[in-house]
Amino acid sequence: MVSEINELQRCKAVIEDKLGWGPADSWQTADFENLSELILNETGVSLSTSTLRRIWGRTEYHHLPSGTTLNTLARFAGAGDWRAFVKQNRVVVTEPDEELPLVVTSKNIRSWKKVAWIASAVVTVILVSMVAFDKGEPQLEKSAYTFDSRPVTRGIPNSVIFTYDATASPTDSVFIQQSWDDTRRVLVDKNLHKHTSVYYEPGSYKAKLVIGDQIVQEHKLLVGTDGWSGLIDQRKMPVYLKKEEFLRADGIGTSTKTIEQKNIALQPEPPLIKYFNVGNFEPVALSDFSFLTEIKNEYNEGAAACQLTYISLLTDDAPIVIPLSVKGCVSDLYLMSVDDYLSGKKADLSALGVDFSDWVRVSCAASGGKIRYSINDRQAFEFPVPNRPIKILGLAFGFRGTGSVRNISLQSGGKPVFEAL
Repeated sequence: MVSEINELQRCKAVIEDKLGWGPADSWQTADFENLSELILNETGVSLSTSTLRRIWGRTEYHHLPSGTTLNTLARFAGAGDWRAFVKQNRVVVTEPDEELPLVVTSKNIRSWKKVAWIASAVVTVILVSMVAFDKGEPQLEKSAYTFDSRPVTRGIPNSVIFTYDATASPTDSVFIQQSWDDTRRVLVDKNLHKHTSVYYEPGSYKAKLVIGDQIVQEHKLLVGTDGWSGLIDQRKMPVYLKKEEFLRADGIGTSTKTIEQKNIALQPEPPLIKYFNVGNFEPVALSDFSFLTEIKNEYNEGAAACQLTYISLLTDDAPIVIPLSVKGCVSDLYLMSVDDYLSGKKADLSALGVDFSDWVRVSCAASGGKIRYSINDRQAFEFPVPNRPIKILGLAFGFRGTGSVRNISLQSGGKPVFEAL
């Protein structure tokens, strides 16, 4: 265990030197986001920003990363996999009185303090670390664990009561994770059976019971809304809008005056305003649906010049996310169609650059095994429908600053399921 921690520290140092971004202690959230994208580009494996922050000590977590994560880090550091990295970073044994440099494959590695080792001790440490890695974490019998949940009310915020049985765990490292985001992983007592968590946003989540670094049980959890819900995203807890503050006779939207009255500044960083309607209509099969709305971003002052906006169809799987901005900012957009993902850094998303001085008509529909996306009645993108049953459970809209939505329509098999304003 100790040797693997040491090797992980070395691997991080190699990566830091490769990046040349300065001390990792000074890295910001954007640096971890950039690192995540660089790792994906180079290895083909996605390590989330939250995982990277945990590895670099920004989030408290007392366990080694999974084997997949270690292999990915090692590949980004220049080795074939984690085992190869450990071997390549071995200590070189010379005469007992000589200093022993650390040999690494990556060029220009930062200077390490030279450490004197007794040859036999070095060999022992290397062998122990290799055996520990080869052995791996034993696979747990999932049937020995149970896990369920129940929201206490309808609407947000909403507490969820988790019921679990993890008494079979060989370790005290038992966690409940609220969703895909492993920063929402909480240590629980393996001998107890109840835990509660607050969900501040609605949506479809996949809650997980985790032993060590193994997911032993997981299930889908829907946190719905009571009709429409609106909020202003904030770091610790959202500021919730009253319905009369955003539901209008001609659509959905709030004013800058309402935001300022809640003591939230619009500059230098405009807040993200979100609107949700989740769990209030019959689930719609993704294989045969059509969706249409009109949307407008009404704030472009200062740092809101890009007028970043998104529309999301929330499913019991991954979501559909349609981003919009002014034409000059499409490089910062990310389009997601359940399993398919396009970054404006690597793809032409110019069709998602719009003129928000007038209403923008956005639609998507599935037929013939394809999901087609259109902006102002012109098809922009097409992706395959995933080959598994997926249902649309809710809608979400977001504006950096303020914006409005009107004429919302969701149909299934050509029949209306949900219409608003």
